[in-house]
Amino acid sequence: MATVLVPLATGFEEIEAINIIDIMRRGGIDVKTAYLDDEFPSDLVTGAHGITVQADVSLLSVNSDDFDMIVLPGGHEGTNRLVANHKVQELLKEFKLKDKWIGAICAAPLALHKAGVLSHNYTSYPTIQDQIRHDGYTDKEKVVTDGKVMTSRGPGTAICFGLAIVKQLMGIQSHDKVKTSTLSDFC
Repeated sequence: MATVLVPLATGFEEIEAINIIDIMRRGGIDVKTAYLDDEFPSDLVTGAHGITVQADVSLLSVNSDDFDMIVLPGGHEGTNRLVANHKVQELLKEFKLKDKWIGAICAAPLALHKAGVLSHNYTSYPTIQDQIRHDGYTDKEKVVTDGKVMTSRGPGTAICFGLAIVKQLMGIQSHDKVKTSTLSDFC
């Protein structure tokens, strides 16, 4: 079974995080959410729109060897916290060094850029490319995969992003089953 780590920072975009987690779990992926210890000593993390989620583990207890992929949800405030968090940045570099999958949606590709792990071709929320680079950016795709880095545009593409992750980690049969059962014909 594939395993994915989803760090949740205060101010994360709820639609992105919850949809991605839900789609991956439906696809048979073991997903663990982690709270950032330097924010609050609590497993309760509040998103950008006031929805509080209980995370599974402390980020400080995470070992990159236990996961096949790390996926960062966006949200302006949440992304800024992911960019500034030493452990998140360290994990991103470890995943890249170990040739593991890395994913980010919305503003979160900025955290990948900060860690030096963002591939050349990517997508993100509009205007984020101004903080990263225009070369390699596209707004024509819902999900961009370049090497072992997957990026997506924002809340409206979260289900498609989750499905792309399921397809990559679990195969086309799991992808098709989840896509059909969730009526995600737009992906």
